[in-house]
Order: sequence, then C-alpha cells, then structure tokens
Amino acid sequence: MKNNYFKKYLMTFIVLSGIFLSILILLNVLEYNSYNQNINLKINQILNVVKKEYPEVSEAELIKILKSENNKQDILNKYGIEDTEFIIEDNRLNNTCFLIFKISSILIFIIISLKLFISYKKVSSKEIEDIIEALEKIREGNYQEKLAYFKEGELSLLKNEITKIVSMLKSLSEKASTDKLSLKESLEDISHQIRTPLTSIYIMLDNLVDNPNMEEEKREEFLLKIKRELSNINFLINTLLKLSMFDACTITFLKDNYKVEDILEEAILNINSLSDLKNVAINISGDTNEKIYVDKKWEIEALTNILKNALEYSYNNSHIDIIVKKYNLYLEIIIKDYGKGISSKDVKHIFERFYKGASTSRDSIGIGLALSKSIILNDNGKITCESKINEGTTFKLKYFY
Repeated sequence: MKNNYFKKYLMTFIVLSGIFLSILILLNVLEYNSYNQNINLKINQILNVVKKEYPEVSEAELIKILKSENNKQDILNKYGIEDTEFIIEDNRLNNTCFLIFKISSILIFIIISLKLFISYKKVSSKEIEDIIEALEKIREGNYQEKLAYFKEGELSLLKNEITKIVSMLKSLSEKASTDKLSLKESLEDISHQIRTPLTSIYIMLDNLVDNPNMEEEKREEFLLKIKRELSNINFLINTLLKLSMFDACTITFLKDNYKVEDILEEAILNINSLSDLKNVAINISGDTNEKIYVDKKWEIEALTNILKNALEYSYNNSHIDIIVKKYNLYLEIIIKDYGKGISSKDVKHIFERFYKGASTSRDSIGIGLALSKSIILNDNGKITCESKINEGTTFKLKYFY
C-alpha cells in the first residue's frame, strides 16, 4: 500500500521548490542581462569619446582591445576601485534590487515550506491521536470501535492493519463467547448422557439387591441391560476423548495409500455382532481395489460409526449396500440402508454433537457421526447425508486425490 498522503505533500514541496528555483534562475538571467546592457551602454559611450578624440584609431583596433585578454594593467586599482565594486551606478542599484528579490523569494519559500510541514504534522498528529483513542477503547474490549475514514496519508497502512487486527479480535471474542456457550451446552449434554444410563444402572442394581430371590431369567435380563448401559458409557467417554483430541489439534495422522476393501472389511468386522443380532446383510460392490490416501486406523473408526448408525436405523432381516465409485477427482463410498430413515429436519443436524431428533434411534448417543466427520475432513474428504422416512438413509463419502 503506497503512502499517497505523504506523496501529496512531497509533490507539493517539489513543485514549490521547482517554482522557487525557476524564479531564482529568472532573476539571475534578468540580472545578467541588466548588467550586460548597462556595461555595453558605458562602453559605447567610452568608444564614442575615444573615436572623437583620437580619430586615427580605427574601430577594429578598439574592438580588438576590448576583446583582448592580455591586458594585465589594472588601471582601476590605481584609483582605489576594487574588482568587486561597481563604478556604474545603474549596476549598483540593480544589484540591490535583485538581492532584495532573491532574499524575499528565499523567505517566502521558507515560510511556505514551514507552513506545509506544520500542516502535514498537524494532520499526522490528529491521526495518531485518533488511533491511540481507538486503541484505548479496543483495549477495554470495545471491538465495535472504528477508525475514521481512511484518508490517503502516512498512517493509512497502519490504520488498515489495525482494522484487520480489530476484526480478528472481534471474531475471536465472538468465537470465544460461542465456544463458551457451546462448552456449557456440551457439558450439560455429557452430564445428561452419562446421568441417564447411570440412573438406569442404579435402579437395576437396587432391584437386584432388594430382591435376592429374583427369577434367574429376570436377573440375567437386568445384568445384560447393565452391561449394555456400561458399554454405552464407555463408548461415550472414549468418543469424547477422541473428539477433544481433534479439537485440541493433538492428533497426528499417519497417512498412506490403503485399499478401500481392506478398510471396509475391518470396519464391518467391528459391527459384526450388531449386524448378526439384527440379521442385516452388508453388501460391498464397485471399485474396492482402489486406494485412498488416509490414516487407516482413524478411517476404520469413522466408517465403523457410520455403519453402526446405519445398523441402528435398519430393520431386522434387511440389508446395507456399500458402493465404491472412482471418479477423476475423487473416490466415493456410498453407504445406504433401507431402514426407517431420518426426518428432513433431523438430517440437517445429524453431524452435530449430542443432537437427538424425534427420529433418532433410542440407543444412539449422538456423537459418533460428529467424530466420523472430523476424521474424514482430516483425511481430505467430505461427507453428506440424505434420508427419507421409511425409505432409508444414504451417506456419501468423497476422498479427493
């Protein structure tokens, strides 16, 4: 960014300096011409007198004498006239006039330059005061403070940078407030997510303790429920720890090229017990031999959570299709179930932490898909979801080359 305001003052000073120098040159030319005119006039008078008194001396000889540089005799000194003195009164008067003009021009130039400098400093000082005042308000937390309109000036670059910093501080302040509110809501959600299964566990344990003669079948049912609730709590805590690591940017992805088939097989292996329980078949088709550049361990985690979600929404004795498609710019993995589906209202929030809509599965904690999205984004990917009630849900994962 150029300092146009300073350039304006500098150009004004250069123009004034040019005018001043032009005036001085003009005065010198006029002075020189005036001296020549006066001297030539006196020489003509002298030549006329010499020609009249000494007619035998030719004009050519007189001109030759005037042009000669070899006459070393200094006649004027004999009469007490120094080289610097004027014997022609007109030249003396002209010298005085030109000297006055030159001194006046110099004084005018100095006054105008000083006025220009004072004006420049005054404007600069005013801008500095405005900046200091604005910075004091910003220091007090008033990020709404705006600097005056950016005139072209020496401090325009500084103003522009300060404005950028203020904008950044304002964004950070707003983000901090949002994060604080989000953290509060997250803590409330976590508390609720943990309190609910713990309460259920306490109730079932109380029943077991208070009824030592409980039927074996009922006792086993309670124990299985307790185990399931503890498993949910364990999953919640582990997932929260992983998400917090992503938020803190403390995870290092070890990426390499891996076959899609290998990643999918390990993800399916993680949810085999649930798929067997609901008798849901998982079919894989497409370009499964293609490779993607990802962190294998984390990508298996992401796909496991997505498949787990698909299984939770699937009907018993149904199936899930996994289709792999290769394109020029990316590789796409489509995971489609044919279950009860998710409402259009809930689909918009499906990747938000702890979101549980009306159509959310009872066993869903609402945090696995948020983790999956964080993983896929870190692997240079993108995930979207489409769903219709009673028609099923489709996840589309794109991994860009």
